[in-house]
Amino acid sequence: MFLEKMYRSSNLPLKYLLGFFIIALFYVIGQIPLTFGLIAKSLVSGKPIPKTNVEILKVFSPNTTLFLMLSIFVFTMLGIIIVVKYIHKLRLIDIITTREKVDWKRIIFAFCLWGLFTLCSTIILYYASPENFVFNFKPLPFLILFLIAMTMLPIQTSTEEFIFRGYLMQGFGILAKNRWVPLIITSAAFGLMHIMNPEVEKMGYFIMVYYIGTGLFLGIITLMDDGMELALGFHAANNIFTALLVTSEWSALQTESVFKDVSKPSAGLEILVHVVIIFPILLFIFSKKYNWTNWKEKLTGKIKTEVIKPFENFESYE
Repeated sequence: MFLEKMYRSSNLPLKYLLGFFIIALFYVIGQIPLTFGLIAKSLVSGKPIPKTNVEILKVFSPNTTLFLMLSIFVFTMLGIIIVVKYIHKLRLIDIITTREKVDWKRIIFAFCLWGLFTLCSTIILYYASPENFVFNFKPLPFLILFLIAMTMLPIQTSTEEFIFRGYLMQGFGILAKNRWVPLIITSAAFGLMHIMNPEVEKMGYFIMVYYIGTGLFLGIITLMDDGMELALGFHAANNIFTALLVTSEWSALQTESVFKDVSKPSAGLEILVHVVIIFPILLFIFSKKYNWTNWKEKLTGKIKTEVIKPFENFESYE
């Protein structure tokens, strides 16, 4: 019933067009602090305003850059809230889950599971190839990074989940009237969103297999669990632990982390290991813990539009 929840909003095509415009507008507004900062820095230094992501990442300190970039998602989140509440006249929880309340235990479980895996795999990689890492820990910058990571990165990851696994997945579900089309489209869109990341330039387009595969994995657990709590926990853990543990000169998240990866960037077997082995293992763990059944229907079945009736007004729904 997760994809069907948006049917409670009437006149959907026009509302979706307006909603996309408003969310995009808030995303653009969110870039104003970063843009003004770059202009001011350019005027002071006399250097041209940086245009590429790689150039932008080198203008400010890592913590300042991270803060300004994450501020974009604070504004975007505000746009999502406005669209859901005032355009569709629904509650924000309607694009999050089918449960009466957000299941924080699910979020915490996914967060801890993936966070523990990321921590352990980082330690193993460090001891297996210590020449690929430089100890980068500096107490004060790391403390600032920790505060930014714990407060703003969850907003960034939740914003992406609300858009791709919530708003867009439900919207394409309404258009296609089935489940597999929104799953494929949002997974591909999530992957393509990362195509401008510095990693793609350094590693090649093969890394897109990981990004699209991650989008597919997050979409599957959202559909199977009738809510995005697990996706929210996983995504937050992925970005937070990555930001705190390892950075590099060629990554989208260049932070004051504990370690710096100085190895030559490459995308190969480890990408396939994540997509073909690790993600299926996580699906198995989640399925056993939450008793998932009827996989074919939940991932490819039709949306039962006849069981959903639009509410006449927002007040009646609340």
